[in-house]
Amino acid sequence: MKMKKVTLLSVFLLLCVAIFAQYPTPNSVIELWPNGAPTDNGLTGPEKDYGDHVSNVTKPTLSIFLPEKCNGLAILVCPGGGYVDVWNGGEGFSLADWYTSQGIVYAVLKYRLPNGHNEIPLDDVHRAMDILNEKRDEYGFKKLGIQGCSAGGHLAATASTHFDTPEHRPDFQILFYPVITADLSFSHLGSVYNLLGKEPSAEMIELYSNEKQVNRNTPPAFIMANSDDGLVPVKNSIEYYSALQANKVSATLHVYPVGGHGWFANTNFVYAEQWKSDLKQWLNQIVKSLQ
Repeated sequence: MKMKKVTLLSVFLLLCVAIFAQYPTPNSVIELWPNGAPTDNGLTGPEKDYGDHVSNVTKPTLSIFLPEKCNGLAILVCPGGGYVDVWNGGEGFSLADWYTSQGIVYAVLKYRLPNGHNEIPLDDVHRAMDILNEKRDEYGFKKLGIQGCSAGGHLAATASTHFDTPEHRPDFQILFYPVITADLSFSHLGSVYNLLGKEPSAEMIELYSNEKQVNRNTPPAFIMANSDDGLVPVKNSIEYYSALQANKVSATLHVYPVGGHGWFANTNFVYAEQWKSDLKQWLNQIVKSLQ
């Protein structure tokens, strides 16, 4: 029996090594709150790292991937995970090389999980933006955008609609199959409950329904989703796009007919090359605006 446990442990460790090996290594990893965060999510115990995703996050970090020469853009990445995990591998590290090859500074945020404390993830986003802004000259970028997948898309959209200072306003936002609303009729319920608790008030639902928080100062958006997404209804993306349009905010929405949910790092996704081409062209327009 003892031998069997050792063997299973060995297999698990080998799997973890294999998973890590498929992702590029960041140039640096910065701890967000080395002296302790000002807010507490109430989670205890060790962090659980599965190689492609992390749970029980209490010590957030920012993994920095630097291009050989920056084209003027930096992107803060918020991986998804239903606000109960952070898929920093598949929805973060996996496309680091693709972004840095274009000259973009790529920073993956392993944010603290809310555990019903709604302010926690956004606190970490703002701290990460402060860190990146302090390094603008060192890294060579002029515009800082934010990107999110699924529940990370909700966090990115929240950062784009709930900023309190000019420094915390992203210059642009990129959303992959995002959770946008807290409206229980078409949101991802797990994300809402993990963020706001099992019985969120009407006021909190309104506040975290980001389609209702858009105004003319909301940053430009690039949104991608699939019609057949069975986890996060495409209505989330459509309602957010409509709100951006109503407020005269520049926005583009790409809705593909098939592909389901969670296709960010899926090279077998039939529209993988198309979305990359569309996004690259959109980003190039931002670069041109810097010249």
